[in-house]
Amino acid sequence: MKLTISKSKNSTSLYVAKSFYANGTRTSKIVEKLGTINELEKKLNGQDPIEWAKKYIEELNKKEKEEKREVLVKYSPSKLINKGEQRLFNGGYLFLKKIYHELKLDKICKEISQKYKFDFDLDSILSRLIYSRVIFPSSKLATYELSKKFIEQPDFDLHQIYRALEVLAKESDFIQSSLYENSLKVLKRNTGVLYYDCTNYFFEIEQENGDKQYGPSKDHKPNPIVQMGLFMDGDGIPLAFSINRGNMNEQLTLKPLEKKIISDFELSKFIVCTDAGLASEDNRKFNDKDGRAFITTQSIKKLKAHLKKWALATDGWKLSGSDKTYDISKLYEMLEKATPEEKAKIISKVFYKERWIKENDFEQRLIVTYSIKYRDYQRKIRNSQIERAQKVIENNPTKIKKCNANDYKRFINKTSCTPEGEIADNVIYSIDQDLIQKEEAFDGFYGVCTNLEDDVSEIIKVNHRRWEIEECFRIMKSEFKARPVFLKKDDRIEAHFITCFVSLIIYRLLEKRLKEEFTCHEIISQLREMSFKEIKGEGYEPLYTRTDFTDALHEVFGFRTDYQIVTSSMMKKILKDTKK
Repeated sequence: MKLTISKSKNSTSLYVAKSFYANGTRTSKIVEKLGTINELEKKLNGQDPIEWAKKYIEELNKKEKEEKREVLVKYSPSKLINKGEQRLFNGGYLFLKKIYHELKLDKICKEISQKYKFDFDLDSILSRLIYSRVIFPSSKLATYELSKKFIEQPDFDLHQIYRALEVLAKESDFIQSSLYENSLKVLKRNTGVLYYDCTNYFFEIEQENGDKQYGPSKDHKPNPIVQMGLFMDGDGIPLAFSINRGNMNEQLTLKPLEKKIISDFELSKFIVCTDAGLASEDNRKFNDKDGRAFITTQSIKKLKAHLKKWALATDGWKLSGSDKTYDISKLYEMLEKATPEEKAKIISKVFYKERWIKENDFEQRLIVTYSIKYRDYQRKIRNSQIERAQKVIENNPTKIKKCNANDYKRFINKTSCTPEGEIADNVIYSIDQDLIQKEEAFDGFYGVCTNLEDDVSEIIKVNHRRWEIEECFRIMKSEFKARPVFLKKDDRIEAHFITCFVSLIIYRLLEKRLKEEFTCHEIISQLREMSFKEIKGEGYEPLYTRTDFTDALHEVFGFRTDYQIVTSSMMKKILKDTKK
């Protein structure tokens, strides 16, 4: 800040002026009017007004340097704001940016840029695609416009985004392996257990092309799809992914990606945990050698008759840490006689039985668990589905069409005959009681196959965490809005999922740093709401509500954006710190 003297016919006025850059040019504005020479001479009792003003401004500069100066902003109710001038910015991305640079994604972009020698800033494009995917998920066209909401403005054109996508697709393997290597310096990766699952993403098109093929859609959409295979480490952090044709058998997607992890990530000994749909015998055998192992769910309904009989038998059950055997049919008698405290303990217990089975010269361990809590959960879900089925029969039978194995409509029985065997005038709908009875026989039972000899409770604990990979897919589909996919070319589609994959890693790391105390919705919605109003020449005024979440965020990352005003010099320091 400096002293500005303005002379007129009748007086000489002193002002405090401040210089700053706006739109690439240096300009200045009046911060404070000190008064005229005559006014100041009267107030200062003969002291030189100009010397006093210089000392006053020197003190202001000192306070500003110490971030103690109070900022006064003047507004006029008669002056229009400048047309087209952006005044509102998002600062929530700064916390994502910090993790982005800790993972050295800027260095990865630099290596790729040196290889291809293009003229656009890949780091700027990739970072904006990632921040936008978390905070303002949208199409690439909309992302280009939405990225202008961030404090740091984009320095690329829309057509360069599409060029960048093609490069990112070519370097997908390099990005994934480098990201894994860099992440080891940020946190300890739990690669002793790897979870694998598949999902698919639909396109708003009807014509198959390239990887976009018709297949069994998990969203039940009649559109072409692509499949994503995802490996996650034992702490819920994504490890690697692949994109496959929509009509490909998902069991065939595991081995190629796992081989890539073994070679590119230099991992060798780990346990692969999957659901039953991905656990072909070929996949199990692949993970029964070279120090690897598998844990996979096993449908009790699909077991061979003698194994199913053994699994459902009420005798021979154990509790972990004890050799005593139990008859689970007597649990219900125990519940009737038990006190409320004893009932809670019985309901929470998980009983198990196990045996080794051998088929096609391949030996594996079959573990079956039973719990009343799981039985009650299954029955609650089924009863809800039966209620929905009954409502459809009563109110809207035209809605009854073909359904899949888990659809509530499976409980609707359709017949064209009366109970006496005569041909009915209209189709008769009813609830299929036989199917309900058949399904109830399996309530409470859960099967797992493995080649491990570890304690049953440890194997169950590992398998239980499969929910986290399902949550990864839910976050990508719901919060990151990764579907429907609006891109057409296979390479751009691959790049779209690279940005989703990297965004998910950064989000998961943020979640871990916040000690998983906040929900996904809380984290993303509050990052989105962290708006700032720019005060030209002074800094940024936070317009968001300070909460427990924002306090935790600032404490974890070591910088604060919740002062009454974040001065230009403070913001400059924050932007610099986020790149370290």
